[in-house]
Amino acid sequence: MGFGFILVIGILILFLPAFNSTDKKIDDFSADDLPSAIPAPVDFQAPDVQATDIEGFSVSLKDYEGKVILVNNWAIWCPPCRAEMPILQAYYENHKDQNFTIIGIEAGQKAEDVQYHIDLYGLTFPVWLDFKQASIRAFQNGSLPNSYVIDGGGQVRYTWTGAINRKTLEQYITPLLEE
Repeated sequence: MGFGFILVIGILILFLPAFNSTDKKIDDFSADDLPSAIPAPVDFQAPDVQATDIEGFSVSLKDYEGKVILVNNWAIWCPPCRAEMPILQAYYENHKDQNFTIIGIEAGQKAEDVQYHIDLYGLTFPVWLDFKQASIRAFQNGSLPNSYVIDGGGQVRYTWTGAINRKTLEQYITPLLEE
């Protein structure tokens, strides 16, 4: 078994008691119920990830050059991934007019299953299907969720693994939008 698989199982085991210890369903949790990941500052050129959007069209990170992009690698089967979707959507709605977008890259499930989750969470930011897990390979991080903030010049400025809350997004990403 690969290290990434073992890490994902470990994360699930870590969070399962929290989900099972209340009457809440997994999807009743928000990222604010979970400890927030802390973004790590980095500085490297963003890879040109290519995938398919939910309508089946080829897409690329290069299509968004000049924008601040939050790339979020996630999976529909991942509880922390699902927990942070409402937080990401709310942040996107408040900042999409500031030359900013979120690209949610789902790690390999069928389009109809991903569309169900898009509808469930009311996602309006772009969601890509990554059947070959090109994004996970390009960013060299198989743990989910994982996220990368790319500035308008194509440099990755922040990265984190794990669910994040709204306060942390505001603290780290919003200043980049004001540059």
